[in-house]
Amino acid sequence: MEKETRYLTFALTKGRLANKTLQLLEQVGITCEEMKDPASRKLIFVNEERKLRFFLAKGPDVPTYVEYGAADIGVVGKDTILEEGRKIYEVLDLGFGKCRMCVCGPKEAGNLLNGQELIRVATKYPRIAKDYFYNQRNQTVEIIKLNGSIELAPIVGLSEVIVDIVETGSTLRENGLVVLEEVCPLSARVVVNPVSMRMENERITQLLDALNSVITGQQQK
Repeated sequence: MEKETRYLTFALTKGRLANKTLQLLEQVGITCEEMKDPASRKLIFVNEERKLRFFLAKGPDVPTYVEYGAADIGVVGKDTILEEGRKIYEVLDLGFGKCRMCVCGPKEAGNLLNGQELIRVATKYPRIAKDYFYNQRNQTVEIIKLNGSIELAPIVGLSEVIVDIVETGSTLRENGLVVLEEVCPLSARVVVNPVSMRMENERITQLLDALNSVITGQQQK
């Protein structure tokens, strides 16, 4: 008796990343018409023909769904992967959602990045900031976790510098701040549950190869 194909489940980061991912999947012949209905209140969307399921989640939750096997595959920003530190495989750079994680502050704060002085760093990404300062710069810092406008912290004297995502840099410039150092480049990535990678290796590898071909073709244009 032939074994029934199980569903592969995708967790997509809500918003722009999900929309871009769905456009990319369509280029390799994978569609999910249900997801295009703005009035839909469904939580799980299905492509019966391909035995695929999709759901939308907030960025920080995607690696959690994937680590615990509730999703086989996830699409999420590199910043979230680094900050969450989950046991997942990062397997493909999708090449969109590009930006940078940077140390920023007033221009004169650059003098404080010499490893000698204890400074305060405000950020939404304490794990990334701690790793950068402690393990790459060997500088002891006090990290202050914030959730709102990080640019405010050095302006009001809460911190000397910030660690934050920089896309165009316009918000920094408008507030008299500059990029002092780049921590790492960021973009949307595909992540896979380690057990799913073993159990569904052929299906997942075929999908990744197809996506990679499309991405490579776009980059060569």
